[in-house]
Amino acid sequence: MFYFLVGIAVLLLVYAAVLVIFLRKGRKIPPAAHLWLAVLNGLILAAVLAWGIAR
Repeated sequence: MFYFLVGIAVLLLVYAAVLVIFLRKGRKIPPAAHLWLAVLNGLILAAVLAWGIAR
């Protein structure tokens, strides 16, 4: 489970970096990008809760 959490966290950081690159180039972030950030954050929260309960 720990490796799953690390993997999801890395995905979130990469995705956030891509969005920052978009902003620096002057492009607007598509509305779907906010949805995917929320999904990744929710997945991390659910995984952390499940890991904490299982421990």
